[in-house]
Formats: sequence, structure tokens, C-alpha cells
Amino acid sequence: MKLRILRPGLLTTVQDLGRPGLQQYGVTAGGALDPAELRTVNGLVGNEGGEAGLEITLVGPAIRFDGDGLIAIGGADLQPEIGGEPVPLRRAVLVRSGAVLRFGRAVSGCRAYLAVAGGIDVPKVMGSRSTDLRASVGGLEGRPLREGDELSSGRLSPQAARIFRFLEKRDSGRPFTVAPWFLPDSRRRAPEAERVVRAMRGRHFEEFDAESRRAFFSRPYVVTPQSNRMGYRLDGPLLHTRRRVELVSEAVCTGTVQVPPEGRPIVLLADRQTTGGYPEIAQVAAVDLPVIAQMKPGERLRFREVAIDEAQALLMEREAGLKRLNRILAVWGQCLWEG
Repeated sequence: MKLRILRPGLLTTVQDLGRPGLQQYGVTAGGALDPAELRTVNGLVGNEGGEAGLEITLVGPAIRFDGDGLIAIGGADLQPEIGGEPVPLRRAVLVRSGAVLRFGRAVSGCRAYLAVAGGIDVPKVMGSRSTDLRASVGGLEGRPLREGDELSSGRLSPQAARIFRFLEKRDSGRPFTVAPWFLPDSRRRAPEAERVVRAMRGRHFEEFDAESRRAFFSRPYVVTPQSNRMGYRLDGPLLHTRRRVELVSEAVCTGTVQVPPEGRPIVLLADRQTTGGYPEIAQVAAVDLPVIAQMKPGERLRFREVAIDEAQALLMEREAGLKRLNRILAVWGQCLWEG
């Protein structure tokens, strides 16, 4: 199946789970900002969790499918529809050749993920198909998608083929057929709700004055428009160190919260630099990075302190849940789609 981009949207890129393990060479990890959601929609179409899909930000594209295929959409609600009929989120969907999938503006969340059975088939660069916009590598020519671009899906896995055949039998001649099963999204909240983001003290936490340490974990921050895949700049209580701190640049990671001299914190994200020299007041727990990834400019968040043991336990719980979900889909598929 081929995907033809009729309208690119605000920022649509090919992303998988990134390039971990290369930071020592100055290569950022990159990858989907909400990797849990990409893995979830990949599972719905029978892909391995790391297959490449499309990350769609705030305003979505229009895509024509040339050839029949299997898709799933998750993450932000960008009002996807085919032929004027809404396409539900977090469900496997059989699309027929010639169907045009159109996204609108985000009504909740910030980034949607489109998984295609077989994955998006673009060349791997340093072991990943993810688009690194700063380095202009990966994805499709290292850039966001444009009008007229064409992408191809890869080879279907046995599980994807079973889902495809099952939905093909239920086809009623419409442009798309929706699977009867779905996954609820327990993370979905009203747009005005204040998000709580769990974080641990950073390596320079004690270098900040008492008021800054107290304010960081007690007062709200707002995501500013000067935010992107490299990092989210936050507006709120200004943070100050007790004395002038001169630091040698050191390794940073996704979720590191740095504080530049003006005092406004920055949460580093997937396309961050590999080293930084600003003091680090906190480290966002990995399990809550998707919360940050789905926030739009103007939305509010509040940091809550957790210990590293709790953060690790929360991440292990999420990983166990994703693995359990994949086992359930595989077993259910064997029974239902071939039954």
C-alpha cells in the first residue's frame, strides 16, 4: 500500500522508537515523543512496537491510500475522518484503495500517531527510521512531510494478515471497515485540566535557593509557544540558584529539566542536544514523558516529586501492561480471526 500526502498538516514526520545508545557519539535518541502510544497503535495492526509510523502534530494531514491496507490511529484527537465519517481512535481499521484520510485540528492532546500494517518503509539510518529534523536524517529525506510525498508500507506480519482477512470478510463496500474491538485511553482528560507530571530531584537541585526548590514542586507552569520536539519551555515561577554556578557541559537525557540564567525551566525532549551546561533542577519520570508530549502551548502542568524507586516501579508497571496487551491481542487474534 502507498500513502500519498495531499496536505502535510502542521508537522507530520516518520517516527519509530529512535536511536538509543548513540549519545556518546553526539547522536540524539530522537523517536516518537509518545512512544507508548506508537507501540499501542502498532500492536492494534499486528506490528512490532518499534515499527515506524507517522507522528502528527496539532493540525493533521490529508492522506490518500493507493491500495488496501490496515491502519490504527491513537494519541491526540485530531478529528480523523474518511468521506465525512469519523474514524475512531485506538481501533484497527481496514481502508480501501482510493480512500482519503483527513485530519483536522487537535481537540484534545497534541500529537496523534498513525500506524500502518507493515510499518512505514523508509531506509534506516543508524538503525532507525525516525526523522531527526535538526540533523536532517532519517524518515523521508530528514524532513517533515510535504504535499505530493509518497510513502510505502512494508510487508505484513502473520498477525497483521489475520486482522486484514477478518476485516475483509466484514467489508460492506464502504471506504473503510472498523474492527469491533478497541482500546480505551485512560489518559484522556479535558483540555482545561491541569496535568500532574511526576519528577525526581535533579543533580543540581540543592544549588537552587529554598524558594525556587519549593516553587518548582508546588506551583503551576504553563507550556509556552516556544516549545518543540527539542524541549518544552515553561512559564511560571522563576528559578534561581543560591550562587553563580559554573558547570562543565555534561550528558542530558529526555526529561531532564534545565534552568537557563533567566530562570524559566526547559523540559528536554526526544530531539534534545546530547549535552548541556545549565543546572538541572529535576528529571521527569519516564512514565510521564507522554503526558508532556501530549500537552499543547497554553496548557498547565504541576510537578510532583517522586523518589527514583517509585519512578522505576511506575515505568515497569507500564511496560508490563504493554507486554500484556500484546499477548492478549496475539491470543485473541489466533482465536477470533482464524476461528
